[in-house]
Order: sequence, then structure tokens, then C-alpha cells
Amino acid sequence: MSQAMDTVNGKDTPTADRHVPGSRRRSIVRLVILSLVALVFISPLIFMIITSFKTRADATGIPPTWIPNPFSLEAYRTILAPDSNTPVLRWFVNSMIAALLHSALVVVTASLAAYPLARMNFRGKKIVFAVIVATLLVPPVILVIPNYLIVSDLGWLNSLVAIIVPTAASAFGVFFMRQFFIALPDDLEEAARLDGANRFEMFTKIILPLAKPAMATLALLAFLTNWNDFLWPIYVLFSPEVQTLPPGLSTLQSANAVRYDLLMAGAVVASVPVLALFVFLQRFIIEGVSRSGVKG
Repeated sequence: MSQAMDTVNGKDTPTADRHVPGSRRRSIVRLVILSLVALVFISPLIFMIITSFKTRADATGIPPTWIPNPFSLEAYRTILAPDSNTPVLRWFVNSMIAALLHSALVVVTASLAAYPLARMNFRGKKIVFAVIVATLLVPPVILVIPNYLIVSDLGWLNSLVAIIVPTAASAFGVFFMRQFFIALPDDLEEAARLDGANRFEMFTKIILPLAKPAMATLALLAFLTNWNDFLWPIYVLFSPEVQTLPPGLSTLQSANAVRYDLLMAGAVVASVPVLALFVFLQRFIIEGVSRSGVKG
């Protein structure tokens, strides 16, 4: 009875004292488990960075070591040298230009296509949306030959335009942006309509500013897709000067020898923009994914 009264009066009780250490132990166990899981996931990244600072002999040593002996910048000097046979820095610039322009085009085309499918009523809207979503079931490799023929006829072969434009119309992007637009309240557009705004003004001044999280998320996904693309650049880019990072880095290995130090150094260079973008856009990504559900 007295312990119950102590609890009501806000005082600590022996029962409450027993619960606090137990809750603290569960928190510690949970933290340890999550730390171990995180370590498993980031260990390849750590090993990649460590290997990039090894010498050629140390990188291929058996058994592999975690600490470079000696610590060397030879791999970075080799791949970043201006007169190198593997111009990684040039490939990096090409990949950055292509990925940024591609992601911008994806966001623009997806937003323009998703808005009428989400906020306007017209005949056949559901059929149009169903056809767009159905294209997600088509394996991308099937489109390689048709896209190659189109790019060839347009004279885009061996240029960055060939890896920027063809996949800019993203069915996933339309679906993703539509789901976000549907979740926005209709009262916003009704108020703008009463103030005399037309449809384009409502789209650009009301809907798009509210859709920044979704656009940032889609831009990052499009950037990663283009940045990591390996197959398509091989078909349409022939000169080393216009090559991108994924197919370019594959030249660092051959059938007889693999320069693991160079390969890991190139992978580190390739991962820097991705990690930086994720850190910068993390808040928008979480908000965009949480608000882009499956409504509609």
C-alpha cells in the first residue's frame, strides 16, 4: 500500500528501481547489436579505403592485412595523373556531368507527367497511369538495341548526351511523384484558384515548393542509377575521353593481373559524391519517402 502511494506521489519505489536497470540493460544490448550490424555493413567500405592506401605488393599480400604497411599514396598519384593511361579524373568529371544533368531531366519530366495524373481529371487517366506503371515490368536490357538505334540515328554516339537523355523519361519517377502529389491537400489549390491562379501557377508556386523532399529523393535515385550504370555506356561511348567511371574502372583489371590498389582508389573516388549527396539530402530523403506512400 505504501509503495503504491509513493508511486502516486511521484516518489521512487523499490519496484520502479528494479525497472530502470532492466530498461537500461535492454538499451545497451540494443545499441551493441545495432553497432555490430552497422560494422558488418560498413566493413567493406572501410577495407576499400584501407586498400587504396596500400602499395601494389601489400594490396595482393596473403593473408590480407587491415593496416597498410607502408602507408602509400601511389595508387592515387597513378590514377589522378594528367598523362595517365587511365584518366580517372576525366571519367569522374564525365560521370558527374552526366549524372547531374540526367537527374535534373528525370525530376522535370517526372514532375510534369505526374501532376496531371495526380491533380487533374481527364478521360483515360487511369489507363495512362496503368500503362506507365506496366513499363516497369519490362527488363531494361530489352531496350538496349532500340535505344542504340535511336541514339545512332540522332548522331549522339560517343557523346555524353547518349547517356543523359534516353532514360530521362522515368516510369518510376512518374509513379513516385504522383504518389507524393496525391498526398497533398486539395484545399491548397482551391485557395489559389479563388485568388485567380491558373493551373501552371498552382503547379509551379504551390505544388512544386511543397514537393522538394520528393524531388530531392528522386534526384538522388536518378543520380545513383546514372552514376552506377555500366552496360549502356559501354555500347555508346567509345573514346577514353568521354568514358564514365564504371566502365572506365573496369579497365584497371585484366585477365592476368588486377591492380587492387588502383581499383580500390578508383572506387573511393567514385563513392565520394554518392556519400556526400546522401549526407546532404538525408533529411529530404526521409521526409520524401515517408510522405510518398501508396495512396491513390
